[in-house]
Amino acid sequence: MNPDVIILADTVHTMEDRTPGSPAPQAVAVQDGVIAAVGTRADAEGWPAAEVIDFGAAVLTPGLVDCHIHPVFGLELIRGCDLSGAKDLAEVRALLRAEAEAIPPGDWVRGWGLDPNAFGSGAAHRELIDDVVSGRPCLIRLFDGHSALASSRALELAGVAGPRAFDQASEVVCDPSGRPTGLLLEAAAVELVAQRMPAESFDERKARLAELFTQFARSGLTGAHVMDCGEGSLELYRALEDEMDGGLPLRLRISPWCMPGSGEEDWRRLAGQIGLGGRRWEVAGIKLFVDGTVDNGTAWLFEPDAYGESVAPFWPRPEEYAAAVRYFAGRGIPTATHAIGDAGVAAVLDAFESLHRAVRPVAPEAVHRIEHLETVPDALIERFSRAGLVASMQPTHCTHYSRADQTDNWSTRLGTERANNAWRCADLRAAGTTLGLGSDWPIAPFEPLPILADAQLRRRSGHRDEHPVVPGQALTALQALEGYTSHAARAAGEWAVSGSITVGKRADFTVFDVDPLSVAPDDLAAAQALATFVDGRVQHLAVGSAR
Repeated sequence: MNPDVIILADTVHTMEDRTPGSPAPQAVAVQDGVIAAVGTRADAEGWPAAEVIDFGAAVLTPGLVDCHIHPVFGLELIRGCDLSGAKDLAEVRALLRAEAEAIPPGDWVRGWGLDPNAFGSGAAHRELIDDVVSGRPCLIRLFDGHSALASSRALELAGVAGPRAFDQASEVVCDPSGRPTGLLLEAAAVELVAQRMPAESFDERKARLAELFTQFARSGLTGAHVMDCGEGSLELYRALEDEMDGGLPLRLRISPWCMPGSGEEDWRRLAGQIGLGGRRWEVAGIKLFVDGTVDNGTAWLFEPDAYGESVAPFWPRPEEYAAAVRYFAGRGIPTATHAIGDAGVAAVLDAFESLHRAVRPVAPEAVHRIEHLETVPDALIERFSRAGLVASMQPTHCTHYSRADQTDNWSTRLGTERANNAWRCADLRAAGTTLGLGSDWPIAPFEPLPILADAQLRRRSGHRDEHPVVPGQALTALQALEGYTSHAARAAGEWAVSGSITVGKRADFTVFDVDPLSVAPDDLAAAQALATFVDGRVQHLAVGSAR
């Protein structure tokens, strides 16, 4: 063995069971991008290496992987002013007025991250924003990423003067007279207006994406499961990989969207993209949707929400969703399905249970998953454990957008019983389900350390005065870390090559300045990722963190 580098740290969490009585590992040798040896500091003295990096009292873990994120799509969603901190309509209007005054005349006013709770008991309407943007075109993305509010001028420029019909469960919301209110639900409706806005140049998008990836690495991420693949995405990844020294600073596993209205010809084209990629990025799955979101009334529930909404599937003919699943799963292609409401989750379970009963079973190498699972009853937890599906969830959706007293929009719409079935992370783990964790950035912040903390606290880390949301669903420190390491690898079907510090696996690591398995969660959220490694090469190194 002739390692390229040896990495030392007083604590190494391998995320694999250790033989009882064996010495705790404190050294990892890397050769040609994979782990060549794991041992003690004494062992490492006998390993000849070109370089030794010693992190002293720090903690080394497998590299953190965000299981649900939107890098390129997110860049488009976060253009304009950040409205995520606005608590009420007055704050929203003030921020939009300032944005309108700061940009050149004639430009579109943009905003993003708007929490519908800011409207109080009222409904979002274009008349609430028309005056503060001085009659200019304006498009505000709501925090869920599935809805937007357009000004009157924006609707006019887009030629949207009344309701529209779509292949998917999208809606141009209109008043009783048939005039659009400005609220646009789901992607097809939002795109009617969004496509009228001036687009960034390729070079502008590339520069912003490069900076975003740098921020990901600094936060402790070494990988991400990308849940979109819009126009120009693959070209951006290729260009960045060619230009960035050593390639992308994290691995990307990409899943393009398969949408309602598509058929076998479209599915064949999507399947043809599987395997496209570069050194650290690959198209490796397909993303589907069976519903929207609770907050805008487009989730799929067994019973209507408090406003009589959230009763329709995203695929108007759910049997076509099931046919798409059969097409991809039958070819060994992994799928990830967005399912938030109880009926939506049940529909995904139905589709996969029927596959297991079929003459042609699911290809054994394919891992299939459900994304989000915001509210599910006991019966679905039991079915989930039998179906062999992976759960992919985002703890900060719970802690940032719902409240323990259930006065938030999400809980109010669902009512007490369904809100008490919120984000059942602990129950899924107890049932033996693989549980990958992530952020869904830009819907919520991407920094993984606060997410690991929120998963344990069931409230926002750093907000000690808040009460936890359904505290019985809190994860342990180990379960939270597994969600970003070993279970993230299993969620991608990559346990054989990643997710633990094991000889022969990828040399992807994150270095902490605290021990994520023993530090108080609030302190973990405030801690620092000292370094990240991909293929054994440094992607981020905090000043003074190693010798």
